[in-house]
Amino acid sequence: MREDFLWGSATASYQCEGAWNEDDKVESMWDRYLHDNHLENGDVASDHYHRYREDIKMMAEGKQNAYRFSLSWPRIIKDKEGTVNEKGIAFYRELIRTCLDHKIAPFVTLYHWDLPQYLEEEGGWLNVETCYAYERYAKVCFEAFGDLVDHWVTFNEPKWFTASGYLIGNYPPGHQNVQEFITAAYHVMYASALGVRAFRASGRKGTIGIVHSFGPVNGVDDSLKTRIAMRYADNYANNWVLDTAATGEIPFDLLCVLSQKYDLSFIREDQLETIRENTVDFLGLNYYSHTLVKPYTEGETSFVVNNTGKGGSNSLIIKGWFEQIFDNPDAIYTEWGTQIYPQGLYKGLKEVYEKYHLPVYITENGIGVREDVSAEKVEDDYRISFMNDHLNAIMNAMDEGVDVRGYFAWSTFDLYSWKNGVEKRYGLVAVDFDDDLKRKPKKSYDWYRDVIDSKGEKIRRKKWDL
Repeated sequence: MREDFLWGSATASYQCEGAWNEDDKVESMWDRYLHDNHLENGDVASDHYHRYREDIKMMAEGKQNAYRFSLSWPRIIKDKEGTVNEKGIAFYRELIRTCLDHKIAPFVTLYHWDLPQYLEEEGGWLNVETCYAYERYAKVCFEAFGDLVDHWVTFNEPKWFTASGYLIGNYPPGHQNVQEFITAAYHVMYASALGVRAFRASGRKGTIGIVHSFGPVNGVDDSLKTRIAMRYADNYANNWVLDTAATGEIPFDLLCVLSQKYDLSFIREDQLETIRENTVDFLGLNYYSHTLVKPYTEGETSFVVNNTGKGGSNSLIIKGWFEQIFDNPDAIYTEWGTQIYPQGLYKGLKEVYEKYHLPVYITENGIGVREDVSAEKVEDDYRISFMNDHLNAIMNAMDEGVDVRGYFAWSTFDLYSWKNGVEKRYGLVAVDFDDDLKRKPKKSYDWYRDVIDSKGEKIRRKKWDL
């Protein structure tokens, strides 16, 4: 294990900070969407805004040497004219300084889904002007925090928030329109390149990358039809983010297929040149499961996402392309229908490194469950098993030459899990949402501390025959 390996955990601003309208923070698209639809929200969340010192101290006591968190754009830029909120700047500088005081490296994400509502009202990611607003926001952040931060991320999971917001419709703005999804996805990748360009122009130290919701693709067999379905699935699930960010090229076969049915005239040559010239320094991979597919058989394009964990189901069909399998009888699934498959991370890491030859961080990995946190200690052996097997997968890949430089457990503590509310718990530390948000380290927190202290030697190792 590298001496400078980052052992950390991760959160996101909307999911943990609370203080949704304090200190001149303005409304985000999530604030508006959840309030208007009378859904459980992150108005208070884990109250990290007021408790970050306690939370960071607990990370340090758990031997963690890195903290991946996101900045809230609506907490930093107050309006579409670009007015900077100095209170927001001061909050994040103090949070970052607290990390550094505890010898914890800040790993900072510029955008983790909480678009300012004033930009959503102008069209959000369907409007190219949002890309330029993002560039201005990024410049403010590099200027405000660049002396303290070495690790930057442009976007968290472009595929997940654009597909959920514009294709599936279960996230704001709640649309179901393929053309909009294509447009928003392209604009996000263009904005990411603008962010990289702004970082390089700033002359600041450090590196900048992108974080992707990584679902390495496997097929039900090795037939030609399945391999074609796998290519479609890989373009949908991975390549349009990773190829574009790492090589500067959007998959050409994807563009060819899309152009047969959809309008791509919004794509400009000068923007493509910006994308080509501003590739990332590293890739962050959020891994929860693989993408198991079979050839398309029948039915219209459809998406179902289980946001309840109560007997709900997941399904994904893209007409003419592929069908994703969520009911493999030989597999183990979480309550929310996510297959537990650490082998996919091992295989996927090797594929990504062979393809891009860039340093990799596992920027999220964890398991969401219902937990009773009233006991003094949550005995979450299932989380320990999950983390052990995925860290084992990472170490196996590193043994074979993959340049993995860090691992971030999702999440640092229990937090608001978007449409799943606070019922779906991921934290190493329990938060009692019914009792003054008290923090209590779980058994997994102690286990992770000991793993870090051993530099990974405490991981139970095994090899898989893939």
